[in-house]
Amino acid sequence: MTHLSRPRAVRRAMMGLAGGLTAALALTACGANSDPQGETESDAPAGSLVVGSADFPESQIIAEIYAGALNAGGVDTTVTPNIGSREIYYQALEDGSIDLIPEYSGNLLLLADPEATAESAEEILDALPDALASNSPDSNLGVLEPSEAEDKDALVVTAATAEEYGLESIGDLAPNCEEFTLGAPTTFQERAYGLAGIEEKYGCALGFEAINDGGGPLTLQALLDDTVQVAEIFTTTPSLEDNDLVVLEDPENNFIAQQVLPLVNLDTVGDEAQEILNEVSAELTTEDLLSLNREVSGDEKRDPAEAAADWLSEHDLDG
Repeated sequence: MTHLSRPRAVRRAMMGLAGGLTAALALTACGANSDPQGETESDAPAGSLVVGSADFPESQIIAEIYAGALNAGGVDTTVTPNIGSREIYYQALEDGSIDLIPEYSGNLLLLADPEATAESAEEILDALPDALASNSPDSNLGVLEPSEAEDKDALVVTAATAEEYGLESIGDLAPNCEEFTLGAPTTFQERAYGLAGIEEKYGCALGFEAINDGGGPLTLQALLDDTVQVAEIFTTTPSLEDNDLVVLEDPENNFIAQQVLPLVNLDTVGDEAQEILNEVSAELTTEDLLSLNREVSGDEKRDPAEAAADWLSEHDLDG
């Protein structure tokens, strides 16, 4: 394993540390494409690593990139897509149904420590080891090198709504808060940066409409139809630019830094696989995510595995 210097040494130190999250997470598990008991089955052959993905296209694309790079590097790997929400795929990692999954640094920290105050990318990476370790010293989960790629949660409105109410930041919602309904996944009601975070930091208790497609076409349509007036949509979603949507500024940092990085089961993901995944992270950028999301979720409707294969080829990671 390559020795990593500071600040990478901090990040590498995270490996082997993790949270004993299963019991708490099982209480809130929910997801549109998941087993109701939070169980994930895989048809992977014995000895094969299983890469999981959450139930939105970007996670599926990154999972295919991880799997493609591992296979090209001689590590037999399969993909189990659309597992569901963060709560469910953590359980899948804990019970060994999957071995690794794409994750986002800030949300991982808030899951491990809901009271965490870190906001910047470096602060979050520094805080993660203690936050993960505090949950359980015996956990077998760890994170590898983060990528440059970042995909943050954001609250967005249509250009017409922004103009009508003079909206530039989330705080601008407060004077007319009772007129706005927010469309977001069910889990947004539970998480620290969700409804409670918006009310605490911006003084606005938004109405809520559960739309469980990860800021996808159903969320977009509800926003355009004015079924909801505010929506949670990730910042690398092409529909933001395509529909002239307005991303509301977040001066109170309710939505903290979210670098893409692999979350792995260290009992099964060995040094060779870790090195390959770190090579992927060294190449993956935010611009890549936006382009890949456009290919898969836009008019082209490419298969995530095909888009991932082309990305790997372009970056000489396909063997």
